[in-house]
Amino acid sequence: MQTAYITHSLCLKHDMGSHHPESPARIHAIEDQLIASGLFGYLQHHEAPEATREQLLRVHDAGYLDAIAAMAPQQGRVDLDGDTSMNPFTYPAALRAAGAAVMGVDLVMAGKVENAFCNIRPPGHHAERDRAMGFCIFNNIAVAAAHALAAHGLSRVAIADFDVHHGNGTEHTFHEDPRVMLCSTFQHPFYPYCGADSGNDHIVNVPLAAGSGSREFRDAVTGLWLPALERFQPELLLISAGFDAHREDDMAMLKLVDADYGWVTEQLKKLAEKHCRGRIVSMLEGGYELHALGRSAMTHIKVLSGL
Repeated sequence: MQTAYITHSLCLKHDMGSHHPESPARIHAIEDQLIASGLFGYLQHHEAPEATREQLLRVHDAGYLDAIAAMAPQQGRVDLDGDTSMNPFTYPAALRAAGAAVMGVDLVMAGKVENAFCNIRPPGHHAERDRAMGFCIFNNIAVAAAHALAAHGLSRVAIADFDVHHGNGTEHTFHEDPRVMLCSTFQHPFYPYCGADSGNDHIVNVPLAAGSGSREFRDAVTGLWLPALERFQPELLLISAGFDAHREDDMAMLKLVDADYGWVTEQLKKLAEKHCRGRIVSMLEGGYELHALGRSAMTHIKVLSGL
């Protein structure tokens, strides 16, 4: 069964300036590697729809949605925080990014594909219920999880987040909801300066010190993530796929390599085959060194596809 590849051309038009690391070139870097590897043609291609207000309201306040829509500029850029801005294409791109999450869940739940990768931006896991931050506007992975619970009647959804930054928005959305397990590794202390001591039975946070590499990451996954996920027995697995813990990415100070992303994807895929009928939806989060991003994402997608 194929892997769905979900994106939208508007995700290339969201642009926060030539200096900004969260750039349209990130999508091209991944696609270029997929084409060069011969993998691109094997994927089932889909254009992301817009997320509906109902879907967004499951994880965001109505006032926040109204404020973001009202702030969308007709020209130029508007700053939402010190890291995050909107140009005239940002709001529709953010709707498509969240819509990709919903489409991915619908496709895997319908059995039309085994799994899906959403090559989208803006990313999502820092977005809070009522606040944009850290390059994120809508919390795409949280929208996916909430949609799986509400529209597909699931009772156990797991999220694995290997971005170098803690997914604060995702944790805060589901901290009191035991239907959603979050397993997260991240550099600490580091932006957004939380997560090290806020876990519970279904929030498995594993902070890693600057300089940590493959051994520390793999120990965290095998020693903490996988046992928790085995106990939880998820019906659907979602992945916040950030590739900024790579040793070549100077946005942070972890030292993962391409093979680590293939390895963790293999571990998660085995678990999904055991508990979720193989159902995985992966969403692009961070990753800013374009060569490392392209290679790492291609490795991740290659494992998902089984090729």
